[in-house]
Amino acid sequence: MSVNSNLIQFNKEIKVIRQKQLTEKIAIVDGQPGCGKTMLSPIITTFQRVELLSFAFEVEFICRLFHLNKIDSDAAIAMVRMLVDHKLYQTMMGRDTNFRYRDSSSVFNDSNPWRYFKRIFQEGEMIIPTRIKNERPILNITTHDLLSRSEPILSGLGDVALLIEVVRHPLYMVKQQQFNMERLVDNARDIQINIEYKGRQLPYFAQGWEEQFINANTMEQAVYCIEKTTIATNEKREIWKEKNEHSILTIPFEKFVLDPWPYLKEIEEKLGTKIGSRTNKMMRKQNVPRDKIAQGLDLEIYKRCGWVPPIEGATERDELLVRRKDVSREASEDTMLILDKLCEEYEKLYWNPDNVTQN
Repeated sequence: MSVNSNLIQFNKEIKVIRQKQLTEKIAIVDGQPGCGKTMLSPIITTFQRVELLSFAFEVEFICRLFHLNKIDSDAAIAMVRMLVDHKLYQTMMGRDTNFRYRDSSSVFNDSNPWRYFKRIFQEGEMIIPTRIKNERPILNITTHDLLSRSEPILSGLGDVALLIEVVRHPLYMVKQQQFNMERLVDNARDIQINIEYKGRQLPYFAQGWEEQFINANTMEQAVYCIEKTTIATNEKREIWKEKNEHSILTIPFEKFVLDPWPYLKEIEEKLGTKIGSRTNKMMRKQNVPRDKIAQGLDLEIYKRCGWVPPIEGATERDELLVRRKDVSREASEDTMLILDKLCEEYEKLYWNPDNVTQN
């Protein structure tokens, strides 16, 4: 017993650090499920010096464990710095590159895929730090609900990171959230941080509202999750702005797909780069700009997560009312009150469909 206590005390006295960094700049595109991250990230990839869209689940896991108080601050910060540098190093080496043709993070969805084929045959190892210094690549990662649990990112990366938060009307996100809830429990494919509660396995984000989560159906769980995440994200966003307002940019999905240019210009300035020669082509591929919010891509992955084409002749408000009716078939009255409040707050802060001119 005394040996274990001494060991614990000794470990507490050790501070984990990483001082030098390879990564000069990183774009982190973040948001809740269904917010439109995979629409925006490929467009950012076309900017000069920006790398292929990739995911950073290890960074997400570290931040979530820190949020659950299961990892010390110094270890979390050092791990984030190491993982970001490791990802950039591996990317420049031509390793860990996704060549699966249909994946959203595939090189074949990149605006310039041949650069990744060339890297396979280029020299690597010791010359990579020099190449990074000369080429100044911008890492481009997409994360899930990271802002609300992002303290290791804010403290560890500082000015190196630009966190681009994509927000969207709750009625456009709720179906994908429900789809996610249906796959959470007892699913070996769901590689995620879970917690134990009264002998049951629950997702990490249910901490603090476990009974509410257990007693709800999947649609209600989706609404509650949007509510809790929105509250936590709003709080963390203000902290980011207080510490470094230049390191965060909030983009409402609806405003971006209707008029993207003001936001693209701001991304240029904050990343210290320029729109590339292939940006317009990628925007056409993402159907941006578009006439209606729901005019997304007719892809199987989006349809599986609740996407449906716009209703002919319907206004933006009509589209929302149809989606609200779908939710009301499965959610309780109390849950609908929560959803309605979320929608009201979103429309007040970001986008009011009644102010949109219909074409």
